[in-house]
Amino acid sequence: MPHEVADLVAAACEGDRAAFDELVRITYADSYTLALRLTGNEEDARDVVQDAYLRAFRGLKGFRGDAQFSTWMYRITANCANTHLGKRNKHRHEELSDDAPIADDHPSSDPQLQADAGALRERLGVSLAALPPKLRQVVVLRDIYDLPHETIAAELGISETAAKVRLHRARKKLREDLFPPRLEEDAHAV
Repeated sequence: MPHEVADLVAAACEGDRAAFDELVRITYADSYTLALRLTGNEEDARDVVQDAYLRAFRGLKGFRGDAQFSTWMYRITANCANTHLGKRNKHRHEELSDDAPIADDHPSSDPQLQADAGALRERLGVSLAALPPKLRQVVVLRDIYDLPHETIAAELGISETAAKVRLHRARKKLREDLFPPRLEEDAHAV
């Protein structure tokens, strides 16, 4: 598949619209999922992905192939989401959606474990959506898309240290939300 993608990129760079359409088809689901996780809203995610593919189409001749096309699309999508969230936050204030799905790549065959994992995913989705956008962006790019700190910092226009600090704060907040201390239970046990 990577060779096929490289061929499609080369053809798209030469103006082959069908090749670009195929690149969109191949990468759309991942780009949309990233946009949804970063924006927490389906409508915003669709806007971000549309903008990302428009930017990719316009900038395709500048794609050097140093990274995979999908990684390049992640970066463009993250940048578009960051821009979109900045504009949205300046113009309106609304709650982020709590129903962003979290993909389960390793379903268990045990129904109870599946139910527990589903409940945890739901709680994680709620906690992730509740994070401020600056923290959510870093944790999604690092922990879900496995981008290195250096790349995250460059994409968000912050220092690598700031990216690490935001990631630490985001993980700490998620941990506190998902696994709160049980002081009441401990007090009753005494």
